[in-house]
Amino acid sequence: MSLSIHNGGMLCAVYHGPGRLDIEERPIPECPPDGLLAKVMACGICGSDVRNIFTGLKDGITDQIIGHEIAGSVVEAAPGLRFKKGDAIALAPDINCGECYYCKRGWVNLCSRHRMLGAHFPGGFAQYIAIPGEVLTRGFIEPIPPGMPWEHAAFAETAAAVLTCQKRIGLNLGDRVLVMGDGPVGCLHAEAARARGASLVMMAGLDRLALAASFGVDLLLDNRDPGTVRRRVMDATGGVGADAVICAAPIARVQEQAVELTRKRGVVVLYGGVPKDAPMTSLNSNIIHYNELSIVGAFSYPATGLSDALEAIAAGHIKPERYINMTLPLAKVWDGIEAARTGKALKVMLDPWAKE
Repeated sequence: MSLSIHNGGMLCAVYHGPGRLDIEERPIPECPPDGLLAKVMACGICGSDVRNIFTGLKDGITDQIIGHEIAGSVVEAAPGLRFKKGDAIALAPDINCGECYYCKRGWVNLCSRHRMLGAHFPGGFAQYIAIPGEVLTRGFIEPIPPGMPWEHAAFAETAAAVLTCQKRIGLNLGDRVLVMGDGPVGCLHAEAARARGASLVMMAGLDRLALAASFGVDLLLDNRDPGTVRRRVMDATGGVGADAVICAAPIARVQEQAVELTRKRGVVVLYGGVPKDAPMTSLNSNIIHYNELSIVGAFSYPATGLSDALEAIAAGHIKPERYINMTLPLAKVWDGIEAARTGKALKVMLDPWAKE
């Protein structure tokens, strides 16, 4: 659709309820007295965005600008902040309270009063975003390394959670890793596992295996045939199974399958959240018990997560250009959602300032 923007207005994509995401003109927000106003230069479409558009935002929130993988430029800032006009910044969605049981222990991603940009606060599917002081204090906002493209900086949010997950499970040199899921997160897990020294990287997926082939995966498996997947994983590991199986697909069946593909005393990571209306899964508890498996959940990252990811991208350990294969103007957000949902694109970025 086409929308004319008048003086003082901005283009944005507003979630109004399941299945409803409308392109609208809204006033450019004012700079908060204790915060900043930024011009959004790139915002990624996350798999959780696609899921939430159809199933609902956290806490039943509606009438909200969504989007949380954000890079932009500060256009106005309150006095005394660490950021000033002209600074390039990357933003991640999590906002913690700093006071609950989990925050006091440094587990800010598990905050009891966890909130998010793109849900509790307006997000990045817009030309401008206002960041109040509490988000600056309790959220994740980092300077973008000099020369880093906007899209690469926006991709850091996706990379942050993957790097944190693999660090937490202690993925080691020589490990044999199976990634379940061939989307951008699955490919990131494959690239990160290789960078950490994995000796064998396997991937089971469905629609995007051809796109995933360029990420140095040793064994690509079509998971439409689980029996063949099991046979080939066992053949590749000498009948033992993978040291770590990372479930990077929002499918309960994949989690059930993973238990049977992991070696004794191996680890299964439940990385991708399943649909809110069908969250239950059935894992074979005898296999978990007798094989002494560890089942680990992985969600978000610590306070250093975004900066760690930006550093990894700047150093060339993670290469966003290999993932981002579609960039669209904000007005074509539905085309991007459909491309992400159907697997036609690996990673879609929105450019709020691009013309249709």
